Amino acid sequence: MAAAAGSVSRGLRAMFFMLTPNESSFEKVEEVPQYVQQATPYFVGLMLLELAVGALMTGSPVVTLSDGLTSLSAGMISRLPLLVMRGCELSAYQYVWDHFRLLELPWDSAWTWWLTFLGVDFCYYWVHRFAHEVAILWAAHQVHHSSEYYNLTTALRQSLTQQFTSWIFYLPMALAVPPSVFAVHIQLNLLYQFWIHTEVIRDLGPLEWIFNTPKHHRVHHGRNLYCIDKNYGGILIIWDRLFGTFAAESDKVIYGLVFPIKTFEILYVQLHYYVYLWKRSRTYKTVSDKMSTFIKGPSWKPGKRRLGDHVDNPKVTGNEIPHGPKWSLTFQVYVGLHFLLVLWTYHKLFESKMVLSQLTIFGMTSYVLLTLTSLGFIIERRPSSAFLETIRCVVMVTLMRYSYLRSPLPLLSVPTEVS
Repeated sequence: MAAAAGSVSRGLRAMFFMLTPNESSFEKVEEVPQYVQQATPYFVGLMLLELAVGALMTGSPVVTLSDGLTSLSAGMISRLPLLVMRGCELSAYQYVWDHFRLLELPWDSAWTWWLTFLGVDFCYYWVHRFAHEVAILWAAHQVHHSSEYYNLTTALRQSLTQQFTSWIFYLPMALAVPPSVFAVHIQLNLLYQFWIHTEVIRDLGPLEWIFNTPKHHRVHHGRNLYCIDKNYGGILIIWDRLFGTFAAESDKVIYGLVFPIKTFEILYVQLHYYVYLWKRSRTYKTVSDKMSTFIKGPSWKPGKRRLGDHVDNPKVTGNEIPHGPKWSLTFQVYVGLHFLLVLWTYHKLFESKMVLSQLTIFGMTSYVLLTLTSLGFIIERRPSSAFLETIRCVVMVTLMRYSYLRSPLPLLSVPTEVS
């Protein structure tokens, strides 16, 4: 009982960067806990708590089913590459450490632990800032900003592709900081950023001067002119104060992209901006302008400064209504049920990945993508949704028939023999 209580305590404190160096220092990378993977119960618990508190405060839910499921679907998709490869950040970091390190800081030193905390958060600031100021990087990061709501599910709305570039910014740390220490802090930094995606926490007093808080991060997610390209910090807000990118919350924040995409189709959410950049680059005549489309700011145009001037942005009035479908309770129950089923499949896939063949993993990953896409079509009531969902259900039954897919409930299992 005491051991279980201690485990729960560590898991909860990890969400708020409250672990001590003594309990989170490890000699080898293999010994580092999977803090993010183990955080699922705390994600769910905090989301339910936010839902209850938000309803008491405002009388209405803080999240809609359509937007919440889209955010959760994006989070699921963002982790699919981990089925076949290690995280890019840790793999690249380990390589630089093995071949190019200049010195070796002690892994069991509190000084090393706190220095790594500052280093990871500083590097994250620049990861985040470049993701907003370089169009090809924004193509990945815009996924996280595509929700017109701001709640804890938004924190999980992550990009499939951003992980393939963000690792570069952390490599200088590998010249001195052991990978095991880095592996702890890259996870704790990410977990801290979960709880700041909420409107139910208004102000944290003196903590606002030093730490990134819900109040500061709300500004970051706003499409108001005063919010754009501000408050990039991960755990600390001091980097924004130092580098001139801080903005305090003032006018009512309107969330989402400057040009809202107004869709819940998950692959479009993930990939549409790459297509947009390619088409836009083809409208320019010079090689310089074509290249600038990808490496300058998202608002850049020929003859403008590197980041553009946002003059073409739609004016924010404060009365914007978030995009949402009009769909029946029957459809909501159907989509919710099948999302829970694919979420269970997704969990079992990660749980069994070490014993599955690459072909099986590829097939099951394709099924997860097909399901999330089909559910998005149903949410939007697209004409092709019935056809796509029929195909998906046939695939699902086939996978059950040949035992590639198992139902969490025996009553939902597909009988394969008649006795």
